[in-house]
Amino acid sequence: MKVSDHLLSRLREWDVEYVFGYPGDGINGLLAAWSRAGDKPRFIQSRHEEMSAFQAVGYAKFSHRTGVCAATSGPGAIHLLNGLYDAKLDHVPVVAIVGQTDRSAMGGAYQQEVDLLSLYKDVASDFCEMVTVPQQLPGVLDRAMRVATARRTVTAVIIPADVQDLPYEAPTHEFKMVPSSQGLGRFAPVPADEELARCAEVLNAGERVAMLVGQGARHARAEVEEVAEVLGAGVAKALLGKDVLPDTLPYVTGSIGLLGTRPSYEMMRDCDTLLVIGSSFPYSQFLPDFGQARAVQIDVDPSLVGLRYPFEVNVVGDAAETLKRLLPLLERKTDRAWRDSVEQSNERWWEVMERRAKVAADPVNPELVVHALDSLLPDDAILAADSGSAANWYARHLRMRGSMRGSLSGTLATMGPGVPYVIGAKFAFPERPAIALVGDGAMQMNGMAELITIAKYYPEWADPRLIVAVLNNHDLNQVTWEMRAMEGVPQFEESQSLPDVRYADFAVGLGLSGVRVEDPGDVEPAWRQALSADRPFVIDFRTDPAVPPIPPHATFDQAKAAASSVLHGDSDRASMVRQGLKAKIQEFLPGKGKE
Repeated sequence: MKVSDHLLSRLREWDVEYVFGYPGDGINGLLAAWSRAGDKPRFIQSRHEEMSAFQAVGYAKFSHRTGVCAATSGPGAIHLLNGLYDAKLDHVPVVAIVGQTDRSAMGGAYQQEVDLLSLYKDVASDFCEMVTVPQQLPGVLDRAMRVATARRTVTAVIIPADVQDLPYEAPTHEFKMVPSSQGLGRFAPVPADEELARCAEVLNAGERVAMLVGQGARHARAEVEEVAEVLGAGVAKALLGKDVLPDTLPYVTGSIGLLGTRPSYEMMRDCDTLLVIGSSFPYSQFLPDFGQARAVQIDVDPSLVGLRYPFEVNVVGDAAETLKRLLPLLERKTDRAWRDSVEQSNERWWEVMERRAKVAADPVNPELVVHALDSLLPDDAILAADSGSAANWYARHLRMRGSMRGSLSGTLATMGPGVPYVIGAKFAFPERPAIALVGDGAMQMNGMAELITIAKYYPEWADPRLIVAVLNNHDLNQVTWEMRAMEGVPQFEESQSLPDVRYADFAVGLGLSGVRVEDPGDVEPAWRQALSADRPFVIDFRTDPAVPPIPPHATFDQAKAAASSVLHGDSDRASMVRQGLKAKIQEFLPGKGKE
């Protein structure tokens, strides 16, 4: 048995089913071992190492297991980095296995020699190690798996090419040998009783309680619902926690922040008490004004409590176990006026969203595209949104229910993970439908190439439905609108304008299905066709770049700044932008439309 053989054997013992990767001579020893091992764990080939990392992230996000990716030395290892940073910043467990040049060549300015220990020092700061002798391997790999899982982070194992081909020798019972065992026991830290008492005192004293939940509360749905009911609270969700609670609950106000809803904004504006569970939501300006509300934070990670807001009580503990212990200490609010106001605001919001989706656009309103999907979604659908204006419509128009799952690149907010996320999701749950909402910028960046990966693997999925919906507006739309609203400048065509591509035709050429939609009346039929297809489906929605993704809580001055940037334009696009802004202002700022 060679070192590479033992590596794969040990991954199997860790119950690793898939390794997302791309080949190269720096991991030839591993690839040969994969052949000898009958492709177990499965090697899933992407078109680019960055996509391998994103697929591992998507797999980990949706399966709650540790994702594993692999790449060759030098450029392959470099390409992994963006996806690995996405995992690190969103607290997702991923292990990277990368090759390195032979030990005899190190320090000799050899081909593809990169100082990977230095390169990975930040992204894999919790654990990054190079295996230089066979006896070192089991301890290094076991620690990489254990640390990634326990700390929900990125770890890296670097293996020189010549080491991969050495005969494997287990560590012995000798001085300076490090034997290792596998496995990680389940644990759920809980706070001290006095901390729970302080937390209950603050929450019981409040009259208008707002809750904010993030992905750290995903396993505590029942407990979160019970706490919200006892406290008569409304519940907003950080984007990474969009699937923590169903949006069918009348007191769930949806997303918060730049891509959030108006009810979430108003609830934070008017509350007197704040309870944050499992979230390190970064934008404090969307939380209550300082001094307005007493606040409590519950998080399993002690390094993340006390951030963003002057919390009165910082509780370190597992969300579910902490809430179970907290509930007996809470007093039920008898006055439900606050809860009623939250629910009424929420009901009005969804009426506004429906009206916004019906606003005429040229050719198709992107809000209509996503709003139409909402009622058609299977209750077990897995959703991913790419960064850009697509994330706005995902955040505001799609209501989670049943066992739906959804995610995007939260903290890094990188372009490009939408399509590889759902590929990773399909390997985690091949029996469930998956849908990616992506802009044409992200699709051109890397989504088109990953359609090839989809075409390669979809025949083995129990449910072949994987839908890629491209919001094709010929514009890098989110940045265009940010420049208008924040910089007061019109669209800079040289950086923002994108060429038109027939995405559906490209998919059909690969043996997939697809359709281009250029008429609002064809939006819903296209979704129905894709959801009933017998293979992956690409919908090329020709959407209007003039529909502004300006937050619904934007001030009049912000909306006016965006409008002024295009006021004097004489192009057709400038005219469309003015019409879109006019509709936005009249909708959310009554009485200001004329001005």
